[in-house]
Amino acid sequence: MKIKPIAIHLPQFHPFHENDTFWGKGFTEWTNVAKARPLFKGHYQPHIPSDLGFYDLRLEETRIDQADLARQYGIHGFCYYHYWFNGKRLMHRPFDDMLKTKTPEFPFMLCWANENWTRRWDGLDSEILMKQDYSPEDDKNHIRFLLSNFFTDERYIRVDCKPFILIYRPALFPDIKRTLETWREEAHAFGLGGLHIGYMQSFGFREDPKTLGFDCCVDFQPDFSLLSPRTKLTFKQKALFKLGFRKQASDINRVYSYNDYVDQMIRLDKPVPDTYRMVTPMWDNSPRKKTGASLFHDSTPAKYESWLKHAVSVTLEEKLSENFVFINAWNEWAEGNHLEPCLRWQRQYLEATKRAIDSVE
Repeated sequence: MKIKPIAIHLPQFHPFHENDTFWGKGFTEWTNVAKARPLFKGHYQPHIPSDLGFYDLRLEETRIDQADLARQYGIHGFCYYHYWFNGKRLMHRPFDDMLKTKTPEFPFMLCWANENWTRRWDGLDSEILMKQDYSPEDDKNHIRFLLSNFFTDERYIRVDCKPFILIYRPALFPDIKRTLETWREEAHAFGLGGLHIGYMQSFGFREDPKTLGFDCCVDFQPDFSLLSPRTKLTFKQKALFKLGFRKQASDINRVYSYNDYVDQMIRLDKPVPDTYRMVTPMWDNSPRKKTGASLFHDSTPAKYESWLKHAVSVTLEEKLSENFVFINAWNEWAEGNHLEPCLRWQRQYLEATKRAIDSVE
């Protein structure tokens, strides 16, 4: 059975009203990307796109180019972050155009990014710009919208003929079981055979999906909560001593070894029922944060390839509903986390992805 890699996709790369209001006219994710600077010798910043350039996701040509590039290197589909706040949507222009034009012809699914929208990029996580308020009425309105607009699209990714949707942080719901029951009831009334619903294991939340009413979960990466305090300190000390990290910067940021992290994730990996694996090519959110950034300092395509090969091989050995392996991410440029080509690595991460997939088929 063929492996189906799904890459997480961020729709932030276009201007819209709320961004103009909160961060200034013309703000997009590229604003943070372009202003990034190295924090220490050898620190890879800024990440500058090569093949696709500083694109605008309102352009159909850009969306088609992304899909063509992903398909060329074995990516099965995109998992788009979906932003819904009690009927208010954000960053939806690319989705609306994609549904209207029926392009690109590329599989996709959604992950509801159900956090409050805050000034995190300014380091002000406590300042809420758009608040999540959960209610039975909103549960119905939300799933009805998805049923009518996304789940009927022939490109939408399904498991056993059921639309597959993820929820980013189920722990934030007052009653997640009730929400999922409502969603399934509405899907049945709509005429669908059902839904395949999963959640992201992150922020230390790693409950059995079936006990919560989910069908599955995804092992979100990177998840620094998996590391013990001692391990975190060891990773940080090794990085600082090796790199000569400035004292001021080391006091306010967290630097880890990608090599050590990957080795530990592979070593700790064990079969978990109904759990899809995820890997990340690199991580560095210092462009988004003035303080409190977390970053890997020694990410390479070769080490990423070894992690993905492991995830692919163990996935084939297990009996999951589908052979999905998630990759975080396709284009999280301001978190130094992308498969899309950059000036430094060009297409090496995409080439590593294809090699890892092809090695077991």
